[in-house]
Order: sequence, then C-alpha cells, then structure tokens
Amino acid sequence: MTFAKEAPKNCNLCPRLVEYRNKNAAENPDWFNGPAPSFGDENANILVAGLAPGRMGANRTGRPFTGDYAGELLYQTLKKFGLMFGEYKADPLDGIELKNVIISNVVRCAPPENKPTPQEISICSGFLKARLAALPKLHTIICLGKISHDSIIRTLGAKPSQYKFAHAAEHIIGNYRIVDSYHCSRYNTQTNRLTTPMFENVFSIALKN
Repeated sequence: MTFAKEAPKNCNLCPRLVEYRNKNAAENPDWFNGPAPSFGDENANILVAGLAPGRMGANRTGRPFTGDYAGELLYQTLKKFGLMFGEYKADPLDGIELKNVIISNVVRCAPPENKPTPQEISICSGFLKARLAALPKLHTIICLGKISHDSIIRTLGAKPSQYKFAHAAEHIIGNYRIVDSYHCSRYNTQTNRLTTPMFENVFSIALKN
C-alpha cells in the first residue's frame, strides 16, 4: 500500500478508530471528526511529533494541539522561541503561522481514552514515514512522550530498546536528531512532571546548531 503524507479524511484502515470517529460525528456533526492533518512549515527543520489528536482538541478543530489544554503550553513555547507568529486562540481560524517547525501526530485519528493500540500505531506509521520523507530540510524531531518516541524510532528503522526515552534526552539516527520531552498534557503539567522551564529546555536543545 502507498501512503500519502496526510491520511485521507475517510481513512478506514483502523476499524476501532473509525467506529470512534463515527460515534463522535453522530454526537457532534459540526466537529472535524477525521484524521488531523499536520500543521506548519513544509520547509521546517523541526518536527514536533505528538501522540494522537485529542477528542476535544484536533478531533474537534482539525488542527494539531488546538482546542485542548496541551496546545496552550506548546504554542506559547513556539512563540517564545520565534517559531510561531500571531496570537494562539485555540481556534484553527486564529491565523497563527509557524516558521521552521511543523506539528504532527504519530496516530492521525483520535483514539478512545487517548490510547491507540500498538496495531493502530503500526498502521499509521505509513503516513508518518511519508510525512518525514516530504520534509526536505528536516533534521530534528521533538517527540512528545514515550509512545511518540518509540514510533519515530521504529519509523526510522531502529529499535526503541537501543534509544531509551528520557526527558531532554538526545539521540542521533541517520540524518535525524531526536529530542525527547514529556508530553505537554494537562496531567503532566498539573502534577509538575513537566514544568514550563523543562519544556522550554527541550526547545533550547532542539534549536542548538
């Protein structure tokens, strides 16, 4: 099967995710309810790789990390480091622009309870691989969370056991540098597992020459 860099709106490769998507569409027909496309600069050097769209986030709005709590810290940090222009208002029509960075998810459809299965992650890796191949200037990937880290490592043809996930850890695989971060979820930030300085440090590392 040939994968495009973005999943089609009616992608049916993962039955459980399709069922969940249809359920959301029946309950909220005005939501996006589909595989959330990547957002950002197609000439980016940096990719921010999340896990999957949140039900109230990208599944609702159609833009990664938009509409749920995780986007607040992410876009605030992007702006601080000169990677975002405009004012983030948790609305895909807010007009923000990203420079030198693109945001995507390793699983493109919202999973129940925010937990994709290993099979769903494996299937969607075809889109992830195509997405990476379509970014000619990409050299750094920020992985938000261990599942994102493991998926990126496997997509690059390596074994996660050889590249251990740890916050602010760096790994080199071929032409890519991987920088790990705890996910900027509400749970992680409210429990102080991830603080704003910790998250900003990840971007400082990623932007090093």
